[in-house]
Amino acid sequence: MTTSSKKRSVLFRFLDKTIFQDFILPTRRFIGIVLIGAVGMLIVAPLDAVLPVFWCFNALLLVLSTADLLLLPKRGSWRLRRTLPEQADLRSTFDVNLELENSEPSSVHIELMDHVPYTFRLVSSRLSGVFRGTYAAFGYTTTALERGKYDFEYVYLRYSGGMGLWQKQVRISSCDVIEIYPDLSQVRGVLSAVQDTLILEGHRVFKKQRSGSEFHYIRDYVQGDDIRHINWIASARTTKLMTNHFQPEKGKIVTLVLDCGRQMAIELDGQVKLDRTLEAALTLAAVALKQGDQVALIAYSNEVKVYVPAGKGLSHLQTLTKAVFDLSTDFVESGPQIAFTHVLRFLKKRSLIVLFSDMESYLYNGEMLPYVQRLRRSHHVLLLSLQDPLLHQWVRIRAEDSRQAYRQSVAHKFATDRYAYVNEMAGRGIPVMDVPADQLTLSAVNAYLDLKARDRL
Repeated sequence: MTTSSKKRSVLFRFLDKTIFQDFILPTRRFIGIVLIGAVGMLIVAPLDAVLPVFWCFNALLLVLSTADLLLLPKRGSWRLRRTLPEQADLRSTFDVNLELENSEPSSVHIELMDHVPYTFRLVSSRLSGVFRGTYAAFGYTTTALERGKYDFEYVYLRYSGGMGLWQKQVRISSCDVIEIYPDLSQVRGVLSAVQDTLILEGHRVFKKQRSGSEFHYIRDYVQGDDIRHINWIASARTTKLMTNHFQPEKGKIVTLVLDCGRQMAIELDGQVKLDRTLEAALTLAAVALKQGDQVALIAYSNEVKVYVPAGKGLSHLQTLTKAVFDLSTDFVESGPQIAFTHVLRFLKKRSLIVLFSDMESYLYNGEMLPYVQRLRRSHHVLLLSLQDPLLHQWVRIRAEDSRQAYRQSVAHKFATDRYAYVNEMAGRGIPVMDVPADQLTLSAVNAYLDLKARDRL
């Protein structure tokens, strides 16, 4: 950088600070007084007293303005501290508190404007009022419409004194960070629910008496129990029939594979597909971890974006959430074979592989099927997709003209292709679930619990 450019940079920074950040501006009261003075001068114009009135009026206004500005606190005397949560759920409201301090005791009217990211929506605000003394607290309630990590960098402050003729503005730096997570209400419901009363989205998930190969405990024999599991030693000791109760083995691996290609950026009911699949995947992870299994996660588009090795325990759920809370889609065609190659390389133990993707990717990606068939030799594979409600709507419309008839025929073609693909993959022993958006979480959890109940993991 040359000397002249450094000088220009200093000048530009000064102009930016003076014009756009810290400046003085007239209030509505000042503008009203000026308008009244202008009307007064028009009234006295026929009396040839315009100049004396003009000079007297402006001199008085200048004196009052100078006194008003001198009585205002200096810009450098203000201090601000922002308090907000370290993390919040998507579309959930949270409070932001602003604590304002001034080293010069004063009584001024203030207005605050926080540097809120554009993806946030203001719900309620308490950012104006009278500041008396040296301390006051203000705040507002907001909600985030997109996941990610956001910076709150500064706060604009405008304040006026008792005369209320001029306002000073100052930009106060106050850097804070908040992480917006996917909607974890279902995850918290899973963690707080007892195992026999697990409910998701108002539906009771798949539950039946589980059996397995891992001994759990000895209990009284009841009609319908497998007689091969009767514990004769315990029965002789207690003089009543006792049976061994087994459960599926714990420590199995569930691998979640998330598609982040362009198809997952399509919006469904005000939410992009990736957000829907993230919520479903994290809920499934919570269920699996609570069942004692391990969970791994891979996110991909045209490359592997995130890889979290298999881990167990509910603390691992926090690791998974941290890894994907700011995950975004890429405007590229996704390549599931990239993720499957990664799985084949690092996953040696038999596991359940759940792919959250889009049906269009399944239909038109010719390279995916060989990888899925190869994975199926040593793993269980489940393919999940979100149905397109617009497609179903077009199938059911009543065609009133040729345009609507053409649209309906195309929709029928797509719906038939999707149905045929599901049947074809089922014939190959690979389950594909094409479900409505509000059923995705329930379907994924039920499929996992069904495999656990049949001890197939």
